[in-house]
Amino acid sequence: MLAEIAVANAAFGVIKNAISNGQELHSVATQVTSYFDSKSSIAKKANKTGTKSDMEAFMALETLKEQEAHLREVMIYAGRPNMHDDWLQFQADCKRARAQEEKDRLHVKAKHKQQMVEFFTVICTALVALPAIGAAVYVVFTILGRM
Repeated sequence: MLAEIAVANAAFGVIKNAISNGQELHSVATQVTSYFDSKSSIAKKANKTGTKSDMEAFMALETLKEQEAHLREVMIYAGRPNMHDDWLQFQADCKRARAQEEKDRLHVKAKHKQQMVEFFTVICTALVALPAIGAAVYVVFTILGRM
């Protein structure tokens, strides 16, 4: 989690510095994306049970909340009208897309697992059936050979 915190803080520093130097928010879009990706990763790790340090996770999330509030103010006061609302909508759309991608990935993984089980079942059935068929053929030819 420390790596994600470092990435988020570095990205926020670049964003804040660019805004204070009069640049537009879109000029640091890469850093904004990096910041929110790190934020998402930190939030996921913090919400998992069994984190190494609950206090560390809590403080990281609090710092991110403060930084995000600053970005919200920049979007509201220095950005175009409704920029923050559009940003929230964009984040929601991206979250839905990521959730769908994860669902699709899990579906493909489950399908692959099912195919492996079916393949294993066919192989095991063949390994059991072939000796039985061979024994039956041997018995038939042995009986026919005596006649």
